[in-house]
Amino acid sequence: MDGRVALVTGSTGGLGKAIAAALAREGGTVVVVGRSQARVEDALRDVRASVPGAKLEPLTCDLSSQASIRTAGHEFLSRHDRLDVLVNAAGVFRKERHVTADGLELTFATNVMSYFLLTNLLLDALKKGAAQGTDSERAELNPGRSGASRIVNIASRYSNGPWSTKLDFDDLQTAKGKYSFMRSTPPTMLARVLLTQEFAERLRGTGVVVNAVHPGLVKDTALLQDVGGPFRLLTNTFGASADKAADTPVWLATSPEAAGVSGRFWAKRKELPTPGMGSDPQARKRLWEECERLSRPA
Repeated sequence: MDGRVALVTGSTGGLGKAIAAALAREGGTVVVVGRSQARVEDALRDVRASVPGAKLEPLTCDLSSQASIRTAGHEFLSRHDRLDVLVNAAGVFRKERHVTADGLELTFATNVMSYFLLTNLLLDALKKGAAQGTDSERAELNPGRSGASRIVNIASRYSNGPWSTKLDFDDLQTAKGKYSFMRSTPPTMLARVLLTQEFAERLRGTGVVVNAVHPGLVKDTALLQDVGGPFRLLTNTFGASADKAADTPVWLATSPEAAGVSGRFWAKRKELPTPGMGSDPQARKRLWEECERLSRPA
């Protein structure tokens, strides 16, 4: 990662912070993204404590707000003309249904729309990072390293449950029936896999590779604070540490072996199947079109 720039969302805690620290340890300049300035500053202190000399930059962004995402994207581009690694690691679980200022259900807005919108805003910078990463001078600085820019989307292995293997395009934002995080969150994980596949197809030949990763259960994070209950207890009892869970995302973001693969879903450095709509090109195109519609500025 020497000489490279990475941006990690959700990096003020848990898995995102562990990924940011690992990328900083590899020598990269890491942009730490969080919802508030105070949370970002706390994360910067924590990462610097574990990685002395870490090259870090703060970036405040509320990923449930499209205006905030656009502002953060423009702020990043005012500092950097290229991006080598984008890790979309932010996510939410919510016990009750909330609607954002954009009129979107909060879980869908954060878990799906933020991935779609921020990635699109930074695509030119990622393409430029890939182009600069393949020239001869860069190769001499990083022998054996591929010039590919990487997008890594944190997702989750989805099961065969009724809300896991297909998207209800008539109710993507869980507006019908009784709301629960078990209804709202699993489809967003499938949606992340579908967006990963569609980005990979659209970026074919650009030098930018896109992959999704299932990190497994991650214990002792704030992600499940709102839902609590048995699921949180189970996760904190049997989940892996954030540092351990960061292994495959960091491998996808940095390793020469992962530079030539795109549009795949991974766990423990092995490819996972994508059942149900996860193997349907029409579903991913339809989701892309819906995200385009929902992300148009008012």
